[in-house]
Amino acid sequence: MSKLIDVLANPERGIDRAVAAIAAGKCIVLPTDTVYGIGADALSAPAVQSLLDAKQRGRDMPPPVLIAEPAMLRSLAATVSEAAEALVAAFWPGALTLVVESQPNLRMDLGDRGDTIAVRIPDHGFTRELLRATGPLAVSSANTHGNPAATTAADARAQLGDTVTVYLDAGAGSSPVPSTIVDVSCDPPRVLREGRITSEELAAVVGRLAKDD
Repeated sequence: MSKLIDVLANPERGIDRAVAAIAAGKCIVLPTDTVYGIGADALSAPAVQSLLDAKQRGRDMPPPVLIAEPAMLRSLAATVSEAAEALVAAFWPGALTLVVESQPNLRMDLGDRGDTIAVRIPDHGFTRELLRATGPLAVSSANTHGNPAATTAADARAQLGDTVTVYLDAGAGSSPVPSTIVDVSCDPPRVLREGRITSEELAAVVGRLAKDD
C-alpha cells in the first residue's frame, strides 16, 4: 500500500520515508519546479526498470537524472563544455535539462541512452534536500504513457497507484510546462525540446544555437 505524505507539514518525515523507499529499490513520486516526477535510484538498474514499467514506457525513452549540486555534473559527464558551464551558471537550479556525454565508466543503466545522459537540478528547495539524502535519482514525469503529466500528488497517485511506494505531496506544481532540453554534447548546442526556458534566453547565454529538425 502506497503512502501519501504532506511534506509541507512534515518535510523530515517525507525525506525519511523517501530515502527508505529508494534504498529498498522502490519508486517514489516527488515535487519539482515543473510537474511532479516519479523517481528511482539512478544507480539501480532494477529500480529504473520499475520506473519505466510504472510509466508503461520502453527502454527507448530513458529518464533524466536529477542532482542536487552543479558540481555533481562532473561526476556524470565525460566533459563539461564552456557552453554547458555557461548554461549551468545561468539557469541551474531551474527548468533546464542538459544532455551531456556520459563518463565512460558510468554505472547507470537508464535504458537505451547511448553515450549520453540527461541531467537537471530542479528549482525546488525540498527536492534538492531530498536529492542530497538519496543521491542522484532517475526522474521522469509522474504519469502513465500517453496521459498528461501530473501537477498534483493526488493526480500522480490516480495514474500510478501502488507501483509507487511513497508520494510526497508539496501542493500543486508551479507549471505544467516541462523543462527545456539542450544537447551540449555537440557544438553548437542543440535544442531538443523548448519548454519553460526559450531559445532566445538560451541564445543570449551561449550565442550560437541549433534547433532539432
